[in-house]
Amino acid sequence: NYGINQNEAEQLKGSLAIISRFKGLPHFEWIEEIQIRLEDTFKLKNNFNTSTVGFDHNPYLKGIEHFTGLFNSINNKVALKINYKAFNKDFSIQILFHPWYLKQFNNRWFLFGFNEKYNAISNYPLDRIIDFEEIDGKYVENQNLNFEEYFDDVIGVTVKGPEYVEKIVIKIDKELWPYIESKPLHGSQKIKGNTEKDVTIELLLEINHELIALLFSFIDSIEVIEPKLLKDKFKVLSEKLYLKYN
Repeated sequence: NYGINQNEAEQLKGSLAIISRFKGLPHFEWIEEIQIRLEDTFKLKNNFNTSTVGFDHNPYLKGIEHFTGLFNSINNKVALKINYKAFNKDFSIQILFHPWYLKQFNNRWFLFGFNEKYNAISNYPLDRIIDFEEIDGKYVENQNLNFEEYFDDVIGVTVKGPEYVEKIVIKIDKELWPYIESKPLHGSQKIKGNTEKDVTIELLLEINHELIALLFSFIDSIEVIEPKLLKDKFKVLSEKLYLKYN
């Protein structure tokens, strides 16, 4: 009834731009309706119907149809029997699972929770889940795991535990350094050396597939100094690459 001023209108438009990233995601169908109502009520419609903010979103992502059911299972604390097929297998397996958390990484969604078979935390990409159903029985709740901190020592979603954190030293060519400086590989990134040709940095991280993939994307502009395990891994990868293209 009181209306809003121009500054408040601009803030609301910015909020709507962020909220709109959820459009098309199962369980968030109401977003589009409320956005239209707010735009109409407060005259927030962009005159040229153009967007000023773009978010990564893949509407064709396989497995996204499971999002709503898994989201509800977490909120309602329901145990599941998941029919899952790994990318390198010709058959599926059934998993008794207690869902705790959904996380997006690299434009894919992953389900985290308690795996009865392993008596431990596991994660599964939604695009490899064939189907799932609710099962009777006591739901194993997340008692002490803080997912806000769970991924602090990793890049990606593969987590083994804090005891696997290692000091990683990397030498970066000066041509690449401005990019790495403005977009650090990880929050633990520290400069340990600086010459005319390169910059040496130190990271404290678990070594996982996602880290290796990230570093390999800069393969011609970096050199892994330590640990030896990671250095040897890159040596093998480089030799395979050389043989493939020689």
